[in-house]
Amino acid sequence: MTHPPHDSSPSYATYPWQPVAPPPTPPTPPTPSAPPAPRHPALGHHRDLRVLRTAYRRQRRVATLTALGYFTLFLLLSACAPSFMNGMVSGGLTTGLLLGLVQLPVMCVAIALYEFTARRRLDQLAARLRKLAELEANRGQLR
Repeated sequence: MTHPPHDSSPSYATYPWQPVAPPPTPPTPPTPSAPPAPRHPALGHHRDLRVLRTAYRRQRRVATLTALGYFTLFLLLSACAPSFMNGMVSGGLTTGLLLGLVQLPVMCVAIALYEFTARRRLDQLAARLRKLAELEANRGQLR
């Protein structure tokens, strides 16, 4: 029985005195060159953007807490002070019914304050940031 000849040599040394060829090293990929650093800070790190986010967050909290706070107060009074809520205000109108009817105007006031502060403060900040972003985009196109 004869064995067929091998087409390749083994990847290990057959004898201890044989030198082992190191495995071929793969070529290193070229390192991409880093883009030049901008002379101006990026828009996402701009102070006005943080101010705008904080103002939006504060505005949402105030509007939400106004509406939910009044509703929670109404529920607590209904559960904990039924004699106060059953007290008569005038005619057949009880305090509980009056406070329940006042919820709608409270919601309208919260919405109106939200709109007022948005127009007065937030829209001005947002417009200024839009202008800065437009200038930054134009400056990037000129390069």
